[in-house]
Amino acid sequence: MNWVEAIGYAGTVLTVAASAMSTMIPLRIVALVASCVVITYGVLIGSMPVVLTEAIQIPFNAWRLFQMVRLVRDVGKAASGDLSLDWLKPFGTTRRFKAGETIFRKDDAADEMFTIESGVFRIPEHGIDLGAGDVVGELGMLSPGNKRTGSLVCVEAGRALCLPYSEVKQLYYQNPEFGFYFLKLTSERLFQHAESFPAESAVKPIPVTADVL
Repeated sequence: MNWVEAIGYAGTVLTVAASAMSTMIPLRIVALVASCVVITYGVLIGSMPVVLTEAIQIPFNAWRLFQMVRLVRDVGKAASGDLSLDWLKPFGTTRRFKAGETIFRKDDAADEMFTIESGVFRIPEHGIDLGAGDVVGELGMLSPGNKRTGSLVCVEAGRALCLPYSEVKQLYYQNPEFGFYFLKLTSERLFQHAESFPAESAVKPIPVTADVL
């Protein structure tokens, strides 16, 4: 085996290794290296189809790598900052809702979360009104049986970005670091909501009269 064949075998090993990886960032990096090695081999043996095939794959792998690195960076900033979910916009679709429309009810099966873009929405069980920038429905992904923990009603017509849980799960499986930050993000939002609830369960002092004494 000469050195040209060695380069070809190295490209094959790297390509197989990339296909066997389960996390997206290492996969894209190895795939890019494999393409460069295989292109070198194709040039050395004078095979333009090999060179062309790998040259086409490089921009796709580079773009996907950039997207995932940017996604992890943005969700990391959100988890340590203002808890914004704007970075999820490329993965969802915007829907319009009419005043009086019920988006979902408590104990319904949950399969998507919402980022409100305009209008006013209400969680009637807790008397909480939500507006632009608020997120609702993310806890259904973490609740037992993926059930809604409350209802959501549109009070004033508006729009909301709808993100299926399947997209969030796919991003999690592609990069565990994203999953960690997203879990941290939803947990902090849960604590924020808990702190905003009125202290209805506060124990009131029992008046003591002379008869009791």
